[in-house]
Amino acid sequence: MTIAPTAGDRPPWRLLLDYVRPHRRALFAGAVLSLVTGATGLLLPLVARKLIDDLGHDRAITGALLALTALVVANSVVGALGSYVLRRTAESVVLGARRALSSYLLRLRIPAVDRSEPGDLMARITSDTTLLREVTTDSLVGLGTGGLTLAATVVMMGLVDPVLLGVTLAVILCAGTVLGVIVPRINRASRRAQDAVGVMGASLERVLGALRTVKASGAEDREEATLHAAAEESWRQSVRAAKWSAAAGNTAGLAMQTAFITVLAVGGARVATGAIEIGTLVAFLLYVFYLMAPIQQVVGAVTQYQTGSAALSRIQEALRLPAEPVSRPAALPAPAAEPASLAFSDVRFRYADDLPPVHHGVTFAVPARGMTAFVGPSGAGKTTVFSLIERFYDPESGTIAVDGRALADWDLSQLRASIGYVEQDAPVLSGSLRDNLLLGNAEADEDTVRGVLKTTRLDDLVAGLPQGLDTLVGHRGTKLSGGERQRVAIARALLRRPRLLLLDEATSQLDAVNEAALRDTVAEVARTTTVLVVAHRLSTVTMADRIVVMDAGRVRAVGTHRELVAGDPLYAELAATQFLATPG
Repeated sequence: MTIAPTAGDRPPWRLLLDYVRPHRRALFAGAVLSLVTGATGLLLPLVARKLIDDLGHDRAITGALLALTALVVANSVVGALGSYVLRRTAESVVLGARRALSSYLLRLRIPAVDRSEPGDLMARITSDTTLLREVTTDSLVGLGTGGLTLAATVVMMGLVDPVLLGVTLAVILCAGTVLGVIVPRINRASRRAQDAVGVMGASLERVLGALRTVKASGAEDREEATLHAAAEESWRQSVRAAKWSAAAGNTAGLAMQTAFITVLAVGGARVATGAIEIGTLVAFLLYVFYLMAPIQQVVGAVTQYQTGSAALSRIQEALRLPAEPVSRPAALPAPAAEPASLAFSDVRFRYADDLPPVHHGVTFAVPARGMTAFVGPSGAGKTTVFSLIERFYDPESGTIAVDGRALADWDLSQLRASIGYVEQDAPVLSGSLRDNLLLGNAEADEDTVRGVLKTTRLDDLVAGLPQGLDTLVGHRGTKLSGGERQRVAIARALLRRPRLLLLDEATSQLDAVNEAALRDTVAEVARTTTVLVVAHRLSTVTMADRIVVMDAGRVRAVGTHRELVAGDPLYAELAATQFLATPG
């Protein structure tokens, strides 16, 4: 199921129909069963009137009793079946919405993710989509079946006694006026309640994502207060929505009780004057009782729609966030694929319009094959170079080309299939070690995996794990050390057989022995592919074929270690400290 984002705001009912459309046949079947249930219910007062008349005229009542029993049984069976079909369809609508939204969020552009709170996006997939279950059955179907049943009931009441029908409608009209005032308040309160749930999710995600830091800082009480404030705001808004929903429901209930009392009084007077028979009054009172269900169904549909429309609007807001184009996964490079070349030409970039520029006309060229190191002080724009190569962001101006072809002309999945990227913090996903290694190449065979494990010195780690590669690594890899996480990230990148390998501070958490081994591995890889390294240690830089020195968003020098020590004062100063870069 695909729900396309739209340029403008669409009414919630149109959005709801988009989600329901794939399930329209099942929804129609459930609605028909509900109508049949309503129809059998409408016949009950007529059969009851006949039963009373038969008793009053001393006639046999066997036929009426059998008909009454058959209607009651049919009403229960058909009602249960209709309820199941509708509930199953509603769950299918929720499933479709979650699939569509989760697929879309996975393809969000990184700037859109930077501007969003992950916890709020999670709430839209979980909490907001759940509300579609009720709005599908209670609102969409409830309004249709309840409305038709209500209309049919009114017609039957008119056939029984038009005078009593007029009395009933007058009471209902007064209640409808009150509901017209209440319903908009339900909508506003429901939207604020859902927004508050999103804020609470964002606050919780923020704390859990840095729980060690919070504990180490002794900030539990302050963060607890923030979480409690978000939870209390959600509670306040939900209670407000519940208050108005209860008012709407009780208004409908009060109207029906008033109608019943009024009909009983007026009907009793008409029976006393001989205008109608007692059986007619009993039948009409049964219809008044029966009228409660469709009226409450319609009122419930309207109130539920207000809650659901708030959720639909939040889902649609997420679907309007900028996303990357959908494309089929591209095949990974063949083992003997030629390495890629790279060129930046006068590239200018900033992360947001209200932030200062990061790159001020960056220009450099990297030939196919070999190792290029990027060095410079914090904030020089080194990591941003890698983000632009991966097209996580697009430059404001200038050109970035891989193999002489501008990045904008590449199919995004084909471009990324050619690149192996080890991020600065080397993230590891929850799951098994095998899942993490095969994240970028699910088709890698056991021999290839074992070879990469040996190359990255992970083979001893795997041998010592209780379940080997199938051992769970914990949330964000908490069961692994920082150096182990870095080696896992490097192994994951190598398994992709990249034509262009990007290593961002890839050895910062390794001990000297493992760093030396990995440095030799990178040197070996650089013989057959193009390797770009953001480096912070002199030992890594001296083995590079070329070094790009960056400072304040510009390339100030390019050359070998020997050339730069002699010709660039900043590089010479950094080299003298043995640490050529700080993260940035």
